[in-house]
Amino acid sequence: MSESSREGLPVVVVGAGPVGLAAAAHLLERGLDPVVLEAGEGPGAAVASWGHVRLFSPWRYGIDAAARRLLTGTGWAEPDLEALPTGADLVDAYLKPLAAALGDRVRYGVRVVAVAKDGADRTRSLGRERLPYLVRTSTGDVRAAAVIDASGTWGQPSPIGTSGLAALGESEATAFLTGPLPDVLGRDRERFAGRHTLVVGMGHSAANTLLALGELARSEPGTRITWAIRGGSPRRLYGGGAADELPARGLLGTRLKEAVDDGRVELLTRVGIERLEPAGAPSATASATGEVRVLGTARQEGADGLLDLTVHNVVNATGFRPDLEMLREVRLDLDPVVEAPRALAPLIDPNLHSCGTVPPHGESELAQPDEGFYLVGMKSYGRAPTFLLATGYEQVRSVVAALAGDRAAADAVELSLPQTGVCSTDLGLASEADAEADAVADAGGCCSTSGPQPVAFGLATGVAHGRSGDVTG
Repeated sequence: MSESSREGLPVVVVGAGPVGLAAAAHLLERGLDPVVLEAGEGPGAAVASWGHVRLFSPWRYGIDAAARRLLTGTGWAEPDLEALPTGADLVDAYLKPLAAALGDRVRYGVRVVAVAKDGADRTRSLGRERLPYLVRTSTGDVRAAAVIDASGTWGQPSPIGTSGLAALGESEATAFLTGPLPDVLGRDRERFAGRHTLVVGMGHSAANTLLALGELARSEPGTRITWAIRGGSPRRLYGGGAADELPARGLLGTRLKEAVDDGRVELLTRVGIERLEPAGAPSATASATGEVRVLGTARQEGADGLLDLTVHNVVNATGFRPDLEMLREVRLDLDPVVEAPRALAPLIDPNLHSCGTVPPHGESELAQPDEGFYLVGMKSYGRAPTFLLATGYEQVRSVVAALAGDRAAADAVELSLPQTGVCSTDLGLASEADAEADAVADAGGCCSTSGPQPVAFGLATGVAHGRSGDVTG
């Protein structure tokens, strides 16, 4: 980081999720001053929203090295490293203690609305490299020496319509859309019990919800499940089965295939949703008094035809997109396809890579034309669903090393990822005994993923949200 009017200013980290807090821990360890700005009311707000989901990666892959060093000596009780946490466990047993260790460096209820160079719009070049950053928030402006945007993509769902656009009537049907990871067997049970639900998406959030709905249908007569994917086959999501290096990850695909094969889940392929027509008014807690008509095209019984389906709920597990509007005044160099940093994009392109085949990458691939600005974590992957939490940890370690002037450490990126098939899962249909025996697990991707896997630890907010059944989907 060049000497300039940025000297003495903090490094602003946007987002207090796992990757954002890890960035702060690395900054502190390097003698740099972090300020973490979080829109939610606590750490890991996005993770907390899918707290009912169990990860398929054990704790040993979910804890950042610098964060562990910071927590050591604070009285923190390290969890069983071979256990599989839920999202709520991740927040309560790790993110809350980590945020507490960072103290008042973490500010809650602060939404970042824009980032710019202080005193210059994106068209000004003269002296730009010497200017600090101006981070405009819902509570005021913050000046920063550098900005690490780890805000994720959880609040930016992709539409369910064709061509990357919202279906006609989608905004009017918002009350019928549940989001990617509803708590089917818990908080949201009433909404789904005895009703017809359409799950749209070809990722692990969709799979988790389908399995939970299958479990609900065992005890709630009339519960009907339809699964819509844009591709011609779900084979990618079925994954590597018993050959998967993470047993719980392979189990997700195996159980979902069984549910489709035995008719508990009705599968529609080559689906293009063109219009949503709400009928009636859903209540505040469930779509009990209304239905929504879903119109478009689909392949049914081996032939292409029109789709005309009336359901009570639509689970829109179609993935996420980065919020780039807040960065309009920052000079970014993003890939036009996946909206990731240009040098990173070919390494994560979901047409070529699964979670386990993404090569190691760090500051060099994440650097932007405006020195000292970085997209990290889920947001750095743009629309690609292959993000893993451990990838984010390695990203911020490298970025912070560069900010501290340690070029050798910044360039020494290493990451070992598991191979085969699926890149995340969930609680599935297992009993507690099954979970222990099979090491059952996660939400992934969620990815996240969306948001968590090993070294890979995919977030439930996007690990593989919304991908079609084949690479052309």
